[in-house]
Amino acid sequence: MTATAFILWCAAYLLGLFATRLPFGGWVLFIGCLLLALVSRRFWRRSPKRWVWVVAACLSLLATFWFQVRSPQPGPQDVSWFAPTADIRPTETVVKVAGKLDSLPRVTRSQKGQFWLMVKQISQSDSSPQRASGKLYVTVPLLQATGLHPGQAIAVSGTLYRPQPATNPGGFDFQAYLQQEGSFAGMRGSQVEIVRNTGWGWWLVRQRIVRSQMRWLGSPAGPLVSAMVLGGRGVDLPYNVKDQFVRVGLAHALAASGFQTSLILGVVLSLLSRYSAKVKFAAGCLALLTFIGLSGAQPAVLRAALMGFGGLVALLLDRTIKPLGALFVVATLMLVWNPLWIWDLGFQLSFLATLGLLVTVSPLTKWLDWLPSAIAPLVAVPVAAYLWTLPVQLQAFGVVSPYSIPVNLVTTPLISILSLGGMASALASLVWSPAGSAIAWLLNYPTQVLLGIVETTSRLPGNAYATGTIAVWVAISLYGLLCLTWLQSWWRRHAWVALGFASLLICVPVWQAQTQLVRVTALASTSEPIMVFQMSGKVALLNTGDAKTAGFTVLPFLQKSGINQIDWAFAQTSSLTPNAGLQALIRQVPVRQLFLPSQPQTLSGFAAQVEVLAPKQLIHLNQLDLRWLSTNPTAAEFQLDGQTWLWFGKLSPDQQRDLLKTKLGQTDVLCWSGGWLLPELVDALHPEVAIAFGRQVHPVAQQNLQKAGTQVFTTGIDGAIQWTPQAGFHAMMESSDNSAVAL
Repeated sequence: MTATAFILWCAAYLLGLFATRLPFGGWVLFIGCLLLALVSRRFWRRSPKRWVWVVAACLSLLATFWFQVRSPQPGPQDVSWFAPTADIRPTETVVKVAGKLDSLPRVTRSQKGQFWLMVKQISQSDSSPQRASGKLYVTVPLLQATGLHPGQAIAVSGTLYRPQPATNPGGFDFQAYLQQEGSFAGMRGSQVEIVRNTGWGWWLVRQRIVRSQMRWLGSPAGPLVSAMVLGGRGVDLPYNVKDQFVRVGLAHALAASGFQTSLILGVVLSLLSRYSAKVKFAAGCLALLTFIGLSGAQPAVLRAALMGFGGLVALLLDRTIKPLGALFVVATLMLVWNPLWIWDLGFQLSFLATLGLLVTVSPLTKWLDWLPSAIAPLVAVPVAAYLWTLPVQLQAFGVVSPYSIPVNLVTTPLISILSLGGMASALASLVWSPAGSAIAWLLNYPTQVLLGIVETTSRLPGNAYATGTIAVWVAISLYGLLCLTWLQSWWRRHAWVALGFASLLICVPVWQAQTQLVRVTALASTSEPIMVFQMSGKVALLNTGDAKTAGFTVLPFLQKSGINQIDWAFAQTSSLTPNAGLQALIRQVPVRQLFLPSQPQTLSGFAAQVEVLAPKQLIHLNQLDLRWLSTNPTAAEFQLDGQTWLWFGKLSPDQQRDLLKTKLGQTDVLCWSGGWLLPELVDALHPEVAIAFGRQVHPVAQQNLQKAGTQVFTTGIDGAIQWTPQAGFHAMMESSDNSAVAL
């Protein structure tokens, strides 16, 4: 059996796991491998024998079945069965859940403490304690999480809930995230009781290192150095710093992975260069095990550590190791152990970046032979990693950083210095904490320089360009082109052809969507109604919500839709100064023209042309005709592609009567807060579709709309509602009562 056959089998298993997201993906791979067994010799002279392809076909199909077998399901005593089916606060019951703490608490963006709890029992107010099991996602007030650590037996009082899937296009799928972690319920805790304490653990060593480096460096420099040594998951680095690193393409600097592993083994083997291979092997294994214990057994860390172990074994046996084969073997073994890791984004990026370094750096260095020999490899490394991780980033986020490669080139020396110095500080802090603080203090200036570069770059125009998320088939095609440039000499010599095809695959769908798409999206928001109008490359935004809504609802939707500029924005606010949500959005996405209900006291918070709305004002925006009926309370009428939309917030009965006096005609779509509606208003409008922003519709309004034959959508239940001229209305979360409606 050749190395090519072994790599082919590993690749077939990996592709079989990837195919679990596609309908009949495993069978498609199975048939494809069988066809290759018949025809591969016609275009690949050194193709493996037919029986090798047949084995690969079987492995790809077996991988899909193994993934289904290992997919987590709630057991009969899982804590999720005690959670209410609908997350409606008035019906929530306070329960007490007891179990074992499974992680160190971390600080969430909402400034709460979050940890994982392995459940043992649950008790309700009207019943005795019952046996329960499962993994629970718990959030508590920050003070309640202080002093908690893994291994403690605790009891948490609060309310259970079942996680919801993404309610908005581009939104965070909380349900899928918990399922990937083997959890099916969450808890909003209010009080934590410590039942039994524990002694030593890796958490204690990690805390000692973080506190030592924090003592003289302060924040955010101290947590940044700790994150570069231990990984970002084990350190509470401020979210604004994390976001800046992600925005400029330096997220890998905060992730424990192959870079730290290489540094650790390099330092250990250099210090022990005079000793025997057995001593080097033992010391290297001890260093890697310590690193795993401190950073946590994350998939990316395990992948890097296992490859390091492979190198140590080769050193002990005085054998050479093929890095490419080792990468595929390690990835396959890990995914046989836990096939769910195939969808861990950190594992994907770590594997692909390493693959890119192994197969693309050498050709890139040859193409860059016009550069000095010492500089060409430094340029080739970030470019290779960027090329192989870009399709996954586009498919997951739909955003690219144009400054990623230059920033990586500039900051690589700083990251190396901080990583080495941080490791030295960590080791010293274990012996004597002030010594670790002193070494960390020496890293102050490099840390400040790195933070300055990242902050400055994150403020440059176009630092995060939204292409929109690409389809799965586009990502597969891009990796197919990368594999051709790796495996086929003709494509390697004519890489510009592959680059041209890749550009077409990415740019043509983006261009088509921006120039031809006509779509209205009513976003699901718990605070205020928000609507986005996309009209053949022009975008209008009605309302932004508060800062949280703008950052986690509006911005992800705009980025994953490939929107880099808002042509017209309407702010529903009576304040004389820009609200926090509007300010947060304008910092990320430029706005050409901003409409406000009143004149602001200052224009410093707006980076756009500001116009004050007047009642009954008619505005022509590309294909959208907007008539602003009232500024306080807010009400507006839209005309788009022959459809009439009426939008208003919470109106009192008198305000609804005043609205009737504006001589409204029949409306195709009614968008309102979900509150009570005048029967006369419903009769006058007679809408075919009504969209309620919130979780509930007033019973009287629901009854009157049903009598009028109106199809009612509720964003709190159905998620975001989208309309296009071709497909009509579509709910993000189709309920049993609401199917797609075509007008």
